[in-house]
Amino acid sequence: MTIRPITLARVFVPVLLFLPPASAQTGFPFQYESLRYSVNWPSGLSLGEATFTAHHTSAGWSFDATLDAGIPGFSIADKFRASSTADLCSLEFERNIGHGAKKTREKTTFDQRNATAHRVTVLPADGGITDFDIPSCARDALAFVYFVRREMGQGRVAPAQKVFFGAGYSVSLRYTGAVSIPVADKQVVTDHIVASLKGPKADSSFEIFFARDAARTPLLIKIPLTVGTFSVELVR
Repeated sequence: MTIRPITLARVFVPVLLFLPPASAQTGFPFQYESLRYSVNWPSGLSLGEATFTAHHTSAGWSFDATLDAGIPGFSIADKFRASSTADLCSLEFERNIGHGAKKTREKTTFDQRNATAHRVTVLPADGGITDFDIPSCARDALAFVYFVRREMGQGRVAPAQKVFFGAGYSVSLRYTGAVSIPVADKQVVTDHIVASLKGPKADSSFEIFFARDAARTPLLIKIPLTVGTFSVELVR
């Protein structure tokens, strides 16, 4: 059985951006963070890598993420940038996506006070401008990642909500308990969550394993596809 490159991209990109990472905390135990992940085939061979960075700013937070991966004849080169308030309500979200020959470049600006968002699509050329309503304290995919980690640090699972990655995606999380996984040849106790993601280009579930550190760092994500289970592993 083979897997179509565009199907792989449609599943991997939303999942990687929605991955959320036991003492309680009231915020993040860092002003700056940089995480690097290896994206692996079911066989264990590397498909590429993903990176996430977060900076605390005077206005709140700024986030960046990249995904560089591919299979023979098809490359994935994506860059994302976002900014939010201190409460992790989105201010701006930019997508610069390259899936083979297909390119997407767009920017969404969130007007939280008036509960609206303004999206400008530069590529493809016929993308145009879209205005749409948003819920209170709407979050883009990157802001949501860190919101979930913050909630877990306070002993809570983030409630189901619509998260914006261009279009809106319905995301729900279910905590299943403590699970031990191998990390650097040692068994580590993690908090296990099953995440469900539904939207225009995704309808999938995946598993996330979080370290029991103050930052609730995501250690491993398992993504089941028809050809097997792909993994996203933190590189130490």
